[in-house]
Amino acid sequence: MVIHEQMMNTATVTERPATRAARRTPGLLRAAQIVLAVFFAVAAVPKLAGAHTAVTMFGQLGAGQWLHYLVGAAELAGAAGLLIPRLAGLAAAGLAADMAGASIVNAAVLHSAAVAITIPLCAVLILIAARRRTQARDLAAAITRRWPVPVQPGSTPGPLPPC
Repeated sequence: MVIHEQMMNTATVTERPATRAARRTPGLLRAAQIVLAVFFAVAAVPKLAGAHTAVTMFGQLGAGQWLHYLVGAAELAGAAGLLIPRLAGLAAAGLAADMAGASIVNAAVLHSAAVAITIPLCAVLILIAARRRTQARDLAAAITRRWPVPVQPGSTPGPLPPC
């Protein structure tokens, strides 16, 4: 009887931290998404506004000035997506790709110390995308779901006949 009680107490003690951590993880994940959404929204504004620093930095790349508008729009869309639970996984994956590209450009082309920021951001965004993959999968299933098309009496189902 005593051994059984000790085993139950040991099992209960080992389960509590895992349960507590499991309850805390969604809240921490959501907090990280909010902080990153604010960060990327703030980072997108100078690019979209055509600030001198953004124009100069993207000018050094030689890709043309259209790129800072594209990156700014992608970062702003990603920031908004991080705040929408159904889109958070895809938004995090897109922003991770953005940060991977920024890391490569900062290291190879600009020789900038900003790579010390972009690599950890990329890692955190990959972590969020991995944790939110079920929402991304559900969204993909909802988008690709085929709804039954009602068939009128006397008509054939399938593609429309040529006119």
